Amino acid sequence: MLSTATRANSTVEPHKVQPAAIENQTRFPCGQCGAKLDFKPGAESLSCPYCGYVNAIEASAEHVVEQDFRETLRALEAAAPREEHLRVKCDACAAEIDRPPNVTSLQCPFCGSNIVAQAACQTHIKPQGVLPFKVTKAEAMAGLRQWVAKLWFAPGALKAQMQTDAGVKGIYLPYWTYDAKTTTKYRGQRGDAYYVNESYTTVVNGKTVRQTRRVRKVRWSARSGVVHNTFDDVLVNASHSLPRQFVEKLEPWDLKNVVDYKDEYLSGFSAESYQIDLSEGFAAAQQRMQPTIHATICADIGGDEQRVDWMSVHHDAITFKHLLLPVWLLAYRFKSKAYRTFVNARTGEVQGERPYSWGKISVAIIGLIVVVAILVLLLAQR
Repeated sequence: MLSTATRANSTVEPHKVQPAAIENQTRFPCGQCGAKLDFKPGAESLSCPYCGYVNAIEASAEHVVEQDFRETLRALEAAAPREEHLRVKCDACAAEIDRPPNVTSLQCPFCGSNIVAQAACQTHIKPQGVLPFKVTKAEAMAGLRQWVAKLWFAPGALKAQMQTDAGVKGIYLPYWTYDAKTTTKYRGQRGDAYYVNESYTTVVNGKTVRQTRRVRKVRWSARSGVVHNTFDDVLVNASHSLPRQFVEKLEPWDLKNVVDYKDEYLSGFSAESYQIDLSEGFAAAQQRMQPTIHATICADIGGDEQRVDWMSVHHDAITFKHLLLPVWLLAYRFKSKAYRTFVNARTGEVQGERPYSWGKISVAIIGLIVVVAILVLLLAQR
């Protein structure tokens, strides 16, 4: 994800992609002094920064701004090339994959469960780009073995599982990327630090004495403004099949090396269909943009500390790509529970779930108790 930030007096170059959302400039005057106030979506009142008068406000069409984003995305989605595939869905983990030709049953590469191939024809937005596999299966297995070797209390069966690559599958995971320009109005507070001398009473060598120390204070002042950010390739995983906390740790991806989608890149691999649609993906992308926007506001406020009391973000020039990114996936079962471990097939990064050997943990606990008991006896004999 790449973001550039500018302040209100900077020039933002227009994006060439259409259609784009148009910002709603709704404003209303203070009921007491007539000053123009920014509308705050969802608020019931707004204090005038000039005279302090509390202005009651009603629900407004400002909420339509988010709807405009979705309409823009729907328009983009409708224009995107589409393709039809025969898909099968795993009842155990809900993964959706292409059904191989002339196959009536197969094993789910995500959880290892057996699937009866009752396929349905589905229409999806066609992938626009793909990152081809770069890490070989042998290199992925070497990385998995190193990962397991570093695990504390790993079952012996897990290490035995890593001696063969029979269960390792190459999978393309679905992703969305989003570009957007944001305009954010905010109100907050700037904190400027200063120091004062403070006297206090303490006890030194049994005597009560008065001493002086430097104490940090913060002087707060109101701030408001507008900041701009430009986001490029905000990445959102479009699958529910794998634990999100592990999938995100596979990042970063070298998206600059994405090539145009061709069916040939999928030869010998499985590809999962997206389960998070374009609009849902953009909602997730907005959450990923939020920390960058917040940091830009804090930089604009300045000072030693900052507080952001309110912010309203407008997204413009929204575009997207549907990409397939490669992982090596090992799905296995240990004591009737499914585990998934996966390797970024571009960088070799390993992440995943792991079981614990409670037998090894019990032995370690007993050993620790014995060591503690011996130390106690030795200390007692002194």
